[in-house]
Amino acid sequence: MSVRIGTRASKLALTQTQQTADRLAAVGGFPVELVHIRTEGDVRTGSLSQMGGTGVFVAALRDSLLAETCDVAVHSLKDLPTGAEPGLTIAATPKRVDVRDVLCARNGLTLAELPGGAKIGTGSPRRAAQLRAARPDIEVLDIRGNVDTRLGRVPGLPGNATDDVVEGKSNDLDAVVLAAAGLERMGRLDTVTEYFETSVMLPAPGQGALAIECRTSDAPQRDQTGGGEGVLAQALSALNDDDTRLAVTAERAVLARLEAGCAAPVGAYAFRKGSMLHLEAVVCAVDGTRTVREKKATDGLTEVGATLLGIEVAEQLLAAGAAEIADLAAS
Repeated sequence: MSVRIGTRASKLALTQTQQTADRLAAVGGFPVELVHIRTEGDVRTGSLSQMGGTGVFVAALRDSLLAETCDVAVHSLKDLPTGAEPGLTIAATPKRVDVRDVLCARNGLTLAELPGGAKIGTGSPRRAAQLRAARPDIEVLDIRGNVDTRLGRVPGLPGNATDDVVEGKSNDLDAVVLAAAGLERMGRLDTVTEYFETSVMLPAPGQGALAIECRTSDAPQRDQTGGGEGVLAQALSALNDDDTRLAVTAERAVLARLEAGCAAPVGAYAFRKGSMLHLEAVVCAVDGTRTVREKKATDGLTEVGATLLGIEVAEQLLAAGAAEIADLAAS
């Protein structure tokens, strides 16, 4: 019997799910099949932030897991709400790839080289706020669409199709901002004109990482050595990267303490270096006029230690006035 892996039907989702399915099959020695699931975010139009953030891409996949129409779901971790879903478990977080945001601009331009009044597209309030903080003289536009559609709005980028023009939605922007991870998985890094270092733009919590979710009854038991687990649980456990899990746990703990959603203007990045886990986070006013940034490190290299680190950095942000510049929990 094959393992059914749920996925959205976008090119990026299919690509990263197929890559994960191939690894899972190789490790577990079982056949896999992809199950295409249409989510609310795929059906509805309008701003992601107005629909409740990127969590709109997750609910249908989770419903399918609970209904047992698929056995595993692959998510972009930054899309997952921070609250636990009863009956489901994040069984594995594979080693994350590049966490950075990137600029894809016309004529090979960087952010500093774009002229005043340049139009930059993004669907992320976090990216928009940090762009405005770095360049108050540019115009940031809210856009939707898959990776190819967004890239198609910038003239002259490599690989842009010329025969798939949407009226008013092609060649109308000077640049777009996307995640390096998605472009890497799709083989479109040739469109990047600048990588934003985290000192300029902190990524979304979990950016660059995948979350492999399954029913709790099928998940690895992390307090055991693996004995007695099923073949699927053992295969999922083999795909997990402990350093990535620690980092994203800390990042997501910041969001959870701030009671901020996936689309909030909050950036966070954690990484392990030697015996320490480092975390930096930022909260921005959407108009870019104010930002609060804090950092801290811990030697508690456990999920509990990572969670506490995230909470402590969130408390530092609140003490520095983060709740005054964004819609966050202050208590």
